[in-house]
Amino acid sequence: MGNENNYPKYDNYNGINVNRTADIPADYVGYMGVPITFLNKYNPDQFEIIKFRKGDDNKDLAINGKNPYFRIIIKAK
Repeated sequence: MGNENNYPKYDNYNGINVNRTADIPADYVGYMGVPITFLNKYNPDQFEIIKFRKGDDNKDLAINGKNPYFRIIIKAK
């Protein structure tokens, strides 16, 4: 499941989109956009919060030109 090809990439950020907190791949080392519900299960020993909602262009994150719901960019520690 940790294969990054299973997850869509953002147009404006070098990361993958994960639609459900339960689907966060444990073995992925790159940046992941996760739903805001992730905060309910956030473990600072496991993940680092990188940024909120915006891509490298300072616009909302986009996948194929469409914006997913609010995302938090995280990275495994």
